[in-house]
This record gives sequence, C-alpha cells and structure tokens, in this order.
Amino acid sequence: MSKIHDESQLAQLESHIDSWLEAQLAENPMVAAVEKGVDGPRTWYVRLLGEAKEAFTIRFTLKQRTLAYETYVMPAPEENFAEFYRHLLERNLGLYGASFAIGEESAVFLQGALANDLVMIDDELDRVLGSLYAWVEQFFHPALRIGYASKFA
Repeated sequence: MSKIHDESQLAQLESHIDSWLEAQLAENPMVAAVEKGVDGPRTWYVRLLGEAKEAFTIRFTLKQRTLAYETYVMPAPEENFAEFYRHLLERNLGLYGASFAIGEESAVFLQGALANDLVMIDDELDRVLGSLYAWVEQFFHPALRIGYASKFA
C-alpha cells in the first residue's frame, strides 16, 4: 500500500500535474482542453480528440495515496449482454494500470490509479494518458458492435 501524502506533498504533486498537463495541452495534438477544479481543488478534466470515438474526457483526481483516473467509454449495452460483458472482461486481462468497470446507469468506464510516489515521473503520467487513449480507440467500436448489434445490421 502506498504511503499517505501530507498537504505539502500533495501541493507539490498538484503543481507537477498542473505543469505536465500544461505541456500536454501545448505539445500533444490529441489534447484539446484541460479544466481544473470542477469537482474539487485536485481534480482535472482532460479532453482528448480521437478517431474511433470523436472525443472523450479523462478525469484525474489526486488523493492522499493515489492519482485516480477514469474515462467514460460508452452507455450500457442494449443487447447481447453476456457477450458484451465477457468481451470487456477478456479485454481487462491485457490491460495494465486500468480496467473496464460499470458505473452510474450501468455505463462502461475505464478506470485505474497510480501511486502518488509515481506521479512525479512524467513517463508514468504519459503512459496513463496514452494507454487510456489507445484503449478507448481500440476497444470502443468492437464493444459498440456487440452491445448495439442491431443498429449495425
């Protein structure tokens, strides 16, 4: 279990995340917008431009032990429930640092957390952002075709 970070340490991590996201916004063409503080002082929303899924947002929340992150992937399926959830569970086996989960209104999310001890390592933050981006892009359409098959017939 990671250690609890005090206010001073959290402030340092917050500042680092601010700087990293500022650089992402300036340098990464897939990052369309960054908004901070909507859900609290240590929460960021990062809007990404995709191809398979036109745009999506990742929410980062800095907590005492971890930087939690999640992104909405799609609404609950309308059909083929068993096949749909089996598909997502099988995909989870190949993911590192995140997993598919069911959230409000049975919507599908990708979520995970990074130990605060790793937040100061830009490569780790890059890995999280890039992985979530790649997984949404890779898995959105196949899941959509299973959970909404009759709309593609």
